[in-house]
Amino acid sequence: MTRLLILLMVVASLGFLSCGSDEAKSTMEQQNIDTGLEIEKTVFGETPEGTADLFHLKNRNGMEVSLTNWGGIIVTISVADRNGNFKNVNLGFDSLSTYVERNPFFGALVGRYGNRIGGASFEIDGTVYPLLKNNGENHLHGGDKGFDEKLYTAEMIETDNHVGVRLSRTSPDMEEGYPGNLDVEVTYTLDNNNTLAIDYKATTDKKTHVNLTNHAYFNLAGDGSGDILNHFVSINADRYTPVDDGLIPTGELAPVEGTPFDFRGATMIGARIDDDHPQIQIGGGYDHNYVLNHEPGGGRMQIAATVYEPNSGRYMEVHTTEPGVQFYTGNFMREMTGMGGRTYDRRGGFCFETQHFPDSPNKPEFPSTLVEPGQTYSSTTSFTFSAK
Repeated sequence: MTRLLILLMVVASLGFLSCGSDEAKSTMEQQNIDTGLEIEKTVFGETPEGTADLFHLKNRNGMEVSLTNWGGIIVTISVADRNGNFKNVNLGFDSLSTYVERNPFFGALVGRYGNRIGGASFEIDGTVYPLLKNNGENHLHGGDKGFDEKLYTAEMIETDNHVGVRLSRTSPDMEEGYPGNLDVEVTYTLDNNNTLAIDYKATTDKKTHVNLTNHAYFNLAGDGSGDILNHFVSINADRYTPVDDGLIPTGELAPVEGTPFDFRGATMIGARIDDDHPQIQIGGGYDHNYVLNHEPGGGRMQIAATVYEPNSGRYMEVHTTEPGVQFYTGNFMREMTGMGGRTYDRRGGFCFETQHFPDSPNKPEFPSTLVEPGQTYSSTTSFTFSAK
């Protein structure tokens, strides 16, 4: 009897352990479900380089982001207003074919060099590298077919903290005139704090210049809701880089104090956008690089800017490891049909392109954009959304 009792106790114990294991597994599955994070892939369409996919990211708050591996383009960003109503706040198009045919950099990954390089050339170790002149006498956003017109290998990412997509590609030596085979990896992630983060990494086998950014156009009232002049913007910068008539920095780091460029306190975009200040006249509004008040050392996320749209209550914070940010107010936009057939007018969106400064390859006094073999280019920017 004693042996039978012991045997029964052992069997019961094994059953309990098995039950406990199943329960633990069930609990783990429930925890994964409770993250509320979702990712889905669908076919978006055809490009000159092959089939592109569309990736849908969603968090537990209902925020949604969609992006494609064609051009690393952010297609939509849907966030709630103060009443819980969701709208897309990112300018874009419904079809991939429109992006392929005529995208004005909406939501695009920009490289190898975001922004302008004066005279469309730079010199490394005595060798001059001519680039395409696609912006007057200057080079803009990587050339004729920059990173915004390339198809990337995509890998979906799922963790307990975020969902996202990792895009990778090798830009071959002398592509668009840039030296070195550049291995690029750009990762987009969404978490439950309503933060869309973009991590950039690149390595090269020759000295080259790299300055990657994203060219999303935002309208926090919702895309196609008119102009963005009522948005209140603050930029964490005491200085900016004035430009010449070709929008190339002069090399000066000018104080914003006493000028229309002072956004150190929240200021409506439209308050001074048509000021008679010479720099405003050159850009047709704001199209300037701000020198961020970041503590030295690099590599740390620090506040760059905030934006508030009073009618919807939507609020956006921009953090970055970069030393500068280009504030652009859509001055060169022309009327076009965008997402859902909505009309996008001039100044229908604004951009915060986090970056090293324009024309840094020709301005040794600016933070360097030179990357050498054995080094890793690394940069992170995040956009966090809420409502007030």
